[in-house]
Amino acid sequence: MATEQKEEMLVDMQQAYSKTEKYIEENKKSLTIILGGILLVIGGYFAWDRLYVQPQEEEAVASMFYAQQYFEADSLNKAIKGDGQHKGFLAIADEYSVTKSANLAHYYLGVCYLRTGKFEDAITELKQFDSENPILAPVAAGAMGDANMELGKTEEAISLYLKAAKIGDNKFTTPIYLMKAAGAYEDSKNYENAIKIYEQIKTDYPNTTEGRDIEKYIARASTLKSA
Repeated sequence: MATEQKEEMLVDMQQAYSKTEKYIEENKKSLTIILGGILLVIGGYFAWDRLYVQPQEEEAVASMFYAQQYFEADSLNKAIKGDGQHKGFLAIADEYSVTKSANLAHYYLGVCYLRTGKFEDAITELKQFDSENPILAPVAAGAMGDANMELGKTEEAISLYLKAAKIGDNKFTTPIYLMKAAGAYEDSKNYENAIKIYEQIKTDYPNTTEGRDIEKYIARASTLKSA
């Protein structure tokens, strides 16, 4: 019985192989064209990356250096628009859009606009920033929260603060944005949720700057809740 099954399987495999051979023979021209097209796309991508993207990245990095220097010096207008000789973040994001530097430029632009009171522009730029960096990613989300708070959009701000707190859960950014979320809840007189977050900080982050002072925030929110 086992021998018969093996023979049947062998016949099936031979038939399948023959059909495959026949299909390849009948469609040799089409398959060659398809394969050639795939190789052309792959080759084109690597050529595009080496001949276009990489030189663009090098130029963008050089420009970013000066823009970042102005940002650090709080010369935000020059950081955004450049100094006439070197590009600012706005031009870098626009002219080198395929590069990693352009992505980072959107982050810097968002923070610059936030600091200069252009809150809608800040949100627009920060939405275009994409990163998995455990520090920059939560800071970008938190900055959008700040911009929404300034625009009076408290619910949106709370959502973004909580998102920022969850990204790359750590003892540096997480308690900061939990505090911001709790503060926003207090502003909207939702003291119960504020207290829950303060208690979370007390439990999970007791040795942080926020955790060491958390009792007074719990007491204040509790008093306001019962008032």
